[in-house]
Amino acid sequence: MRTAFYISDGTAITAEVFGHALLTLFPAEFEHVTIPFVETSDMAEQVKQRINDRYKTTGQRPLIFQTFVDDQLRQIINSSNGVCYDFLNTFVEPIQRELGVAPVPKTHRTHSMHEKSYDFRIDAVNFALANDDGSNLKNFAQADIILVGVSRSGKTPTSLYLALQYGIKAANYPFVEEDMQQLQLPDVLRHNREKLFGLTITPQRLSQIREQRRANSRYASLRQCQLELAEVENLYLREQIPYLNSTHLSIEEISAKIIAKTGLKRHKY
Repeated sequence: MRTAFYISDGTAITAEVFGHALLTLFPAEFEHVTIPFVETSDMAEQVKQRINDRYKTTGQRPLIFQTFVDDQLRQIINSSNGVCYDFLNTFVEPIQRELGVAPVPKTHRTHSMHEKSYDFRIDAVNFALANDDGSNLKNFAQADIILVGVSRSGKTPTSLYLALQYGIKAANYPFVEEDMQQLQLPDVLRHNREKLFGLTITPQRLSQIREQRRANSRYASLRQCQLELAEVENLYLREQIPYLNSTHLSIEEISAKIIAKTGLKRHKY
């Protein structure tokens, strides 16, 4: 199995994101190794030795995805027995020519707590936690978006991801079994109707998820899941609430689709 190293003098998040995105294009298995905060020459030499040892052990040159700001550290890693891909410097010169402005390298700049977005994201995470599962209805007016759907359809993880990644204040409200007889929008949701976004899922997948929580229960039965989803989807259509099916989507994809559909402002950079 080929080894992929993600290395940086910062968090290595950028190297991971770009590297993983590229490797998913290839039908092969990789062992992933992330090494952040390689900030001294001694540390870089130790990492170089790890790369060389892996090459000796496997007989295959490791793939190195790196985002070093410090040129000396970059050169140490480049002298290893790995195949190096430098994401930052590949684009620095062309962008410099286009902008007519010289870059000012600074370690940790891409993921720093001094970003303008930092306070937005922290506030949004606190908001999502405080307004999860309809627990604090009085704050719904402050929400950027209110996710609605049946239990276990993905509302909570999506709310937290929107908050942590984009600084979006997301509340969520569950439609439970007791609501299903004559499902209507509660007043608190009707008053914030323009913020509502629905999630749905296939009955089969919902049943599988609920089985992990309450095995062999009525709550997890396929029949109950079918009933609840049919009622909720009818409500979405009747009230013209935008929604999407989360069955085959990751949290990242769900969040990106919600932002694309709603035009919510990101506070990421």
